[in-house]
Amino acid sequence: MNPKTGRSTIRQVASAAGVSTQTVSRVINGRPDVSADTRRRVQTVIDELDFRPSALARSLISQRSYTLGVVTSGLRHTGPSRTLSGITESASEAGYALLLEELPRFDMDDPTSIFHALLARHVDGVIWAVPEVGNNRSWSARLPEGLQLPIVYLTMEPRQNISVVSINNYMGGRLAMAHLIEQGYRYIGHITGPLDWWEARQRMAAWKDAIQEAGMDACAECWAEGNWSSASGAAAAKKLFDRFPKIDSIFVGNDQMALGVLSATPDIGSKAAERLGIVGFDNIPESAYFRPALTTVQQDQFNVGKVAVEEITRMIDSSWQGQEPTEPKSIMLSPSLIVRSSSRRLQNGEGEISK
Repeated sequence: MNPKTGRSTIRQVASAAGVSTQTVSRVINGRPDVSADTRRRVQTVIDELDFRPSALARSLISQRSYTLGVVTSGLRHTGPSRTLSGITESASEAGYALLLEELPRFDMDDPTSIFHALLARHVDGVIWAVPEVGNNRSWSARLPEGLQLPIVYLTMEPRQNISVVSINNYMGGRLAMAHLIEQGYRYIGHITGPLDWWEARQRMAAWKDAIQEAGMDACAECWAEGNWSSASGAAAAKKLFDRFPKIDSIFVGNDQMALGVLSATPDIGSKAAERLGIVGFDNIPESAYFRPALTTVQQDQFNVGKVAVEEITRMIDSSWQGQEPTEPKSIMLSPSLIVRSSSRRLQNGEGEISK
């Protein structure tokens, strides 16, 4: 035991297990080049001595910081905050600390200073967890050579030679639209998020394609733009009913705006508004408790963060083990549809569809 800290040392573990300190290090780091019997023996001693590896010693030995830089923005929004939670949990499980940088806005066009600051802190890799908004990815293909380190980008359109982890927003929109069409709705409107967001454009593209494939008209009066907030959803719903009185359902770009739609329908004062079918996007925890409970597309942003950590650590391990650099790849995670009462239409006694 170290007399200064009162903690067991790696040498004590090695001595008690009858192995070298290098073998103990391999067990701690999950290396495959240790036999199963030796691994069990070392792990038993670690547990008995309550040995806790020193992060500083680990870094000095391996010449790695075991720190990930995470750049994020917009944590007031549900998606980015849930993604950061997934990154935090997965990084901790992988033995990595995080160095967090929150941007004051999404539209940074020159991140060089941020990368230099992260490199000065010796991060092993970077997760760029800022959603793609406007042209805030235009720099990604022209980083200076001195800034080359493993980078995984989140929530952006896939690009060549860049590692990306995203939800398939287009697929989610198609799931929502297929459900509304199957329920018998024929005048389906759409409330988009801000269209400088890549996610919002993908969801709108899914609405438009599904409408056209079903032989309906994706007219300019059939959609309105919001800003992800509940207030913007309420305003957009009133605008749609003024411009598109036949509307019988709405695919809404996120759950917060859908909540605004639900709150606005009593004020619209029409039977169509009372029977309106609504599908949101996100499956925030509160969506099951809306009245009526909200049908929504579930996108697991927490899992986006976890997959991003898995990908960046794979890239880092490959680099430090002297292997050929791993090819960048795009990972698109599939969403799913959660059906609740806000979109269901039931058959009445005469065989007609009613809500």
